[in-house]
Amino acid sequence: MTEPGRTLHLVDPETLPLFDVLGRGAPFTRETLPAIREASAAQYAAIGRPVIEPVIERVASSGGKIDVLWYDPAPGAKDRPALLHIHGGGMILGSARAMMAGPAGMAAALGIPVASVDYRLAPETPFPGPQEDCLAGLRWLADNADRLGVDATRIGVIGESAGGGLAAATAQMAHDTGGPALAAQILVYPMIDHRTGGDACPYGNRTTGEFIWTRAYNQFGWEALRGDYAVDDARKGWFSPSLADDLAGLPPTWIGTGSLDLFFDENLDYARRLVDAGVPVELHSYPGGIHAFNIVADAGIAKAFSRDMLGAIARMLKISERP
Repeated sequence: MTEPGRTLHLVDPETLPLFDVLGRGAPFTRETLPAIREASAAQYAAIGRPVIEPVIERVASSGGKIDVLWYDPAPGAKDRPALLHIHGGGMILGSARAMMAGPAGMAAALGIPVASVDYRLAPETPFPGPQEDCLAGLRWLADNADRLGVDATRIGVIGESAGGGLAAATAQMAHDTGGPALAAQILVYPMIDHRTGGDACPYGNRTTGEFIWTRAYNQFGWEALRGDYAVDDARKGWFSPSLADDLAGLPPTWIGTGSLDLFFDENLDYARRLVDAGVPVELHSYPGGIHAFNIVADAGIAKAFSRDMLGAIARMLKISERP
């Protein structure tokens, strides 16, 4: 287990097993990244097969073809809402193929199809490549709605951590470039502000970010994604959604975050700005929640999180209205 730190006493005790799963390992560097990726993939492989096996679709994006994994709990059904899922991993780790349990579980729990995008990772593919892959996945889903049995007016985008940041970026890009329109964005402790943890960080919270995903990790992930992008043009909100000048017209939003998560402050600030822009927002903060706390599924706050998130998705996508 991670050595006790100055905020350990604030962590929900039921989530402490998370340290055994995602405890602090080697520092992120370009040299250590391949080994960290290999270890991460092995952790997810140990979870076992998903409850719904995906169909692999090949989708055109800016860098060529990418995979979209299609989880359909009821093949042949019609007029259903759907989710576009974007996996986490700090912009530098993970894959849709390795991280199947989450989207498959959502599809089974909600009774709706979920498409999971296997976007390219940084630093090999810096901005805007990963964002373009996610937007390509959304456009594929909307363009093929009839074939897939999906109601194109009830598509939501969902992601956790870096996937939450990419989900917010995808919603912003879709809005700015003429669609597809989204019915909801579901942001699970999203990684949306590239300044967090760096010299220009606007947040001074003394109790966030000690565990699992730290300030140093965060800055490595963002720098890997940034590449040579100067963050000085109209695309800055696509890169780092917290920098978007205008949030008006974005879809209704659900945000869930832990009170000890490094992203707590940027998530609350984004929610405040969405409300100011006239966007309906449902915001939840889970006390004692560190980054990825919901992985400990039996913890009380993880159960509350799942109940809140799944209930919100059902309302926002009008799942109760499905045939």
